[in-house]
Amino acid sequence: MKHKIKVKVNGTVYETEVEPRLLLVHFIRDVLGLKGTHIGCLGSKCGACTVIYNGLSVKSCTMFAVQADGGEILTIEGLARNGQFHPLQEAFRENHALQCGYCTPGMIMSSYALLKRNSKPTEEEIRKGISGNLCRCTGYMNIVKAIQNAVERLNT
Repeated sequence: MKHKIKVKVNGTVYETEVEPRLLLVHFIRDVLGLKGTHIGCLGSKCGACTVIYNGLSVKSCTMFAVQADGGEILTIEGLARNGQFHPLQEAFRENHALQCGYCTPGMIMSSYALLKRNSKPTEEEIRKGISGNLCRCTGYMNIVKAIQNAVERLNT
């Protein structure tokens, strides 16, 4: 039996029926067609599927779409405005904070949530803030550097 849900994703309201067992990550990717949210481990280990749900970073593979009913979701696609990357996206690009790029959307979304809570985090706070996101390529040094650069951009 399908359930009707209404969610706001990247500023657009969607009303649709979904199976009760449909994961939020599959709703975002397969129903809405937003492919920036990646599927990694489906077990809350990698963070590739991280989105912002009602202001908090969540791993969308650990939540059912029906649980998001009435909520607001921000995905990586929703960060850019008027064709301009968000300062975090720019900082990741300019600081070479990605290699294969698979973890990047989730890493940026976790960083976004961190910077909403703490506009001037220390390096230790940044590392803790992204600790739920795994990157197998970069060694994290340029990721931390990019987040620090975004902090500068956002606080000037």
